[in-house]
Amino acid sequence: MATEVSQRSFTTGAGTFTGTGDGRVVRVRGVLYARAQRFRPPVPLTAADGAVQDPRPAVACPQLPDPAEAKLGDAYAGVEFDEACHRLAITVPEGAGPGDRLPVMVWVHGGSYVTGGGDLPVYDPALLVAEHRVVVVNVTYRLGVLGYLASADGRRHANLGLLDQLAALRWVRENVAAFGGDPGAVTVFGESAGGDAVAHLLAADGARGLFRRAVVQSAPLGVRRRRERLKAAMDLAVGDLDEDAPLERVLAAQRAAEAAAGRFGLRGAMPFGTQYGHAPLPAEAEVEQRWREAAPHVDVLVGTTAQETSFFADGVPVLGAPLVGPVLRRAGVAATTEAVFARPSRQLARLLAAAGGTATEYRVPWRPRGSRLGATHTVELPLLFEDPDAWRGALVLGDADAEEVHRAGLVVRAAWARFARTGDPGPTRDPSVLRLRTR
Repeated sequence: MATEVSQRSFTTGAGTFTGTGDGRVVRVRGVLYARAQRFRPPVPLTAADGAVQDPRPAVACPQLPDPAEAKLGDAYAGVEFDEACHRLAITVPEGAGPGDRLPVMVWVHGGSYVTGGGDLPVYDPALLVAEHRVVVVNVTYRLGVLGYLASADGRRHANLGLLDQLAALRWVRENVAAFGGDPGAVTVFGESAGGDAVAHLLAADGARGLFRRAVVQSAPLGVRRRRERLKAAMDLAVGDLDEDAPLERVLAAQRAAEAAAGRFGLRGAMPFGTQYGHAPLPAEAEVEQRWREAAPHVDVLVGTTAQETSFFADGVPVLGAPLVGPVLRRAGVAATTEAVFARPSRQLARLLAAAGGTATEYRVPWRPRGSRLGATHTVELPLLFEDPDAWRGALVLGDADAEEVHRAGLVVRAAWARFARTGDPGPTRDPSVLRLRTR
């Protein structure tokens, strides 16, 4: 039986936007939240711009092919690539509107700061929205050379993707009430590079008051320090890249930068990302103090999966070698998960709690049936954004059927939504799926 489709309008201070409803939720897609010239910070829209809504179903920043795509199902179905990628997708419960003051959850996607997009099919929040009556806003921002690599001559700015996220959060604060959201109850949540971005939004200039809660999922905080030589090598590899260079030249320069980063070990595994000492971030030595200052103002949920780096182990030849491979793989996954993801997440939680904040740690030990990757990086995403069609064939789900995914998803979605509503994700409902500990 076909789902009945309806149209609905939302009038905001930025203009009137149109959404499509399916009886459970209404989706408003393609909302422009800022403009930007290449290599320059975003500029907010003015009243003269009115409501700008892109008719395309999903727009992402131009990017090189995603090596992880097969692990994530049909991630890029229907997606178009455009440098003018400052877009929001807003999903609200059917019937929600001004005055409802629902919790707002703003999603910052991952992809090592070089791939992905906020409105990919695998990030459809419809079930989360319908089950828990929250408003979810998916953010798309700039990536790679276009978003995250400063040049020594100042022609390319650093942290443009982070500045894009701040611009999106300001748009949400000013306009989300028209969609039934509470601008005083905003939770920003992100995974992998998105989790790293959320952690750094806590330390960013201009972020205070834009969100009340934050979820830091699988952030590779263990590789965030001492990156000056890495960035200098990448800038040298990019060379003289003009603002009007063809996009093909920009992406070729990005590939060269990634190759130059390869000699920097684990740090080079995620070469692009936030740069300290460039707006809106402080110097590296000051970031922990910024986190302490933010702690009393933002509730934080931070954690990892149990086997994060099994997601990446296929790229290390020795871990797949016969006989010794499985032993080395298990040991290597355990050690790198601890060093890059788990230990730094615990340290962040302790720092925030000691500074007077509320910090809850989580762990996802869920191992989908038949998955050789186990409780791997991204495994919680099909639980948060459950959609059997979008995630069909995803390697991270192994042989798990829709019922198994749904049972686990109920646990994770309930915890995240309760955290967005109250600041407390507990109690733990199923420790085989999710474990929680409040500092």
